[in-house]
Amino acid sequence: MNIKMKLKATRSFTALAVFVVPVISLLAQVDPEWQQVVTNGKTSIHVSVRGKGTPIIFIPSLGRGVQDFDDLSGRLARSGYQTILPEPRGIGSSTGPLDGITLHDLAADTAAVIRAFGGRSAIIVGHAFGNRVARVVATDHSGIVKQVVLLASGGVVPMSEKTQEAFERVFDPTLPREPHLAAIRFAFFANGNDPAAWEGGWYPDVKRAQKAADDATPVKEWWAGGSAPILILQATEDIVAVPENSERLAKEFPSRVRVIQIPKAGHAMLPEQPGLIASAIVNNLR
Repeated sequence: MNIKMKLKATRSFTALAVFVVPVISLLAQVDPEWQQVVTNGKTSIHVSVRGKGTPIIFIPSLGRGVQDFDDLSGRLARSGYQTILPEPRGIGSSTGPLDGITLHDLAADTAAVIRAFGGRSAIIVGHAFGNRVARVVATDHSGIVKQVVLLASGGVVPMSEKTQEAFERVFDPTLPREPHLAAIRFAFFANGNDPAAWEGGWYPDVKRAQKAADDATPVKEWWAGGSAPILILQATEDIVAVPENSERLAKEFPSRVRVIQIPKAGHAMLPEQPGLIASAIVNNLR
């Protein structure tokens, strides 16, 4: 496994001059962000890292980058964890085959990142599509998974046809701004929440590759999520990963699955209720 490392400045001089107290406070709690490149066969994964402690690794939603976890990872790093954010192959500086792959291949990328940091048992946080990959990691590489945290935990009970139509429009690069925002609002955000936070950050080509990988992987190969404890944060207004999915998983595996409701949140979750999500994770990690 080949690893390259470089440091990344996380604050500008101007920010230090204007916001002396909060920045000094933050730097007293968290080491500066740094970056690595981890290779897994023909795949090269760009990874951003903050903090020290038990490692938490993040897997983002379908066709989206790991920047969706910027706020959450910062909060968890300040709570004493090492947060590890690998960019999915096909996004940013991460490269690798996108044709003819399965969820097992994508899970192997995550496992390679965990092992690059010494192979300590990690907490895996998977959002939406990432929840499926997280469960494959826990199944295929159980020895390096301490706990799984699922945000927007779908898999068995599908979304409605109307929601599916809006979901697909979100990835249409030809759609004008207002119809695009309307599709994001309908499919991803709870009533009254502003979808502007997710106006950008969509990668249609990566979405197609990830969807094909999902279709090529039977649900029975990842549904149970291995044998690790699972914490599910269920958005109460999620119409994509509908609540029946988390309820079913908890019913099947009551000894190791716990569900916590996140109110006033839809499928996006992260920009809608960042504080509640961070608190729920910190208070329920094992």
